[in-house]
Amino acid sequence: MKKFYLMLMMLLGIVVLAACSSGDEASGGESNSEGSASVDKITAWAWDPAFNIAALEKAKEAYNGDGTYEVEVIENAQDDIIQKLNTGLSSGTTKGMPNIVLIEDYRAQSFLQAYPDAFHPLTDVINSDDFAEYKIATTSFDGKQYGLPFDSGVAGLYVRTDYLEEAGYTVEDVTNITWDEYIEVGKKVKEATGKNMLTLDPNDLAQVRMMIQTTGSWYVQEDGSTPNLADNEALAKGFETYKKMMDEDIAKIVSDWSQFVGAFNSGDVASVPTGNWITPSVKQAADQSGKWVVVPMPRLDMDGAVNASNLGGSSWYVLNVDGKEEAADFLLNTFGSNPDLYQTLVKDIGAIGTYSAAAEGDAFAVEDEFFGGQQIISDFSQWTDEIPGVNYGLHTYAIEDILVTGMQDYLNGADLNQVLENAQSQAEAQLK
Repeated sequence: MKKFYLMLMMLLGIVVLAACSSGDEASGGESNSEGSASVDKITAWAWDPAFNIAALEKAKEAYNGDGTYEVEVIENAQDDIIQKLNTGLSSGTTKGMPNIVLIEDYRAQSFLQAYPDAFHPLTDVINSDDFAEYKIATTSFDGKQYGLPFDSGVAGLYVRTDYLEEAGYTVEDVTNITWDEYIEVGKKVKEATGKNMLTLDPNDLAQVRMMIQTTGSWYVQEDGSTPNLADNEALAKGFETYKKMMDEDIAKIVSDWSQFVGAFNSGDVASVPTGNWITPSVKQAADQSGKWVVVPMPRLDMDGAVNASNLGGSSWYVLNVDGKEEAADFLLNTFGSNPDLYQTLVKDIGAIGTYSAAAEGDAFAVEDEFFGGQQIISDFSQWTDEIPGVNYGLHTYAIEDILVTGMQDYLNGADLNQVLENAQSQAEAQLK
């Protein structure tokens, strides 16, 4: 009996020790628990050393909070970040994950909806009203704000004024116009100068993407997952406009980035409708200084459409791991509240943020001689506030792969309604 009693006490002791050990491991590990151990160093992942990485380094210099932690910035290619996040989060572990990660806006919802518990909400950290409204739909989910909106992909129509003048047009003639009006201008420019109006890559539907956002429409419905193709009036209009530009022979066909940039640097096209991040590439042709202006993007000729759209952009997210409080503190006291930081970002790396208070600074009002003295940063900031907010949802690139094939069929003579119905069926089958 005494032996049995001693054995029982030993077993109880082992159980208690095991429970204590398990508890210690959970509290000090990388679990998604409510508590978070204080850390001396946080890590941040981003891509593009000349832009996003540079922005993080500037943020480290501008940090004005009370934290004493180190911030380590780690460069990864965007595709590598996506793969590492998917691999780690799908396996249920956050080992090796960063504290802060940059995610492209088109991809954000796929992570937030698939792994909401993996991200630390910033609802009580930042004031979402301080940022451009169109970014909030992308960076929030289920009533919570997860992302800190970063750069604006606000688009503009870059135009050669000398080509316009040869065709008898002024800058006002291409300001706040529809895409149909743009095509008419393009025909006259081609006739007068021999130059195409723009470049198009049939394997890249960025132009269609920008067109439909002028109406507040997207490839998916408001739930962010249901394909919205067959009965999407804006998408049909975008396809028609794309084909019309091809049929009217005002587009120079390109197949990669170098051909795209080469077309306007060499003077082969009269305009470049795209995101503001193209500015440094346009300015590479120093001999063209004073010959360019930027005006608002054309809109689709539909009720409610506006002359503002977006292409690209990304935001910062905090993973729900130890150090999340420090990571949130870093973001709050840099990108989340420091207008001076955004002045530096504009001046030093050309990054236009979506923090509204920063738009009042001197850096945003600088006159750019390349663009005839135009305050292009100020203009882009104003247009940012006018971009219709849409839920990019889960499947932007997957659906666009389907639509690229549909566009080829349409350009080759297929019926548009049938093309979009086929795309709808294919998307529904693939994206269940």
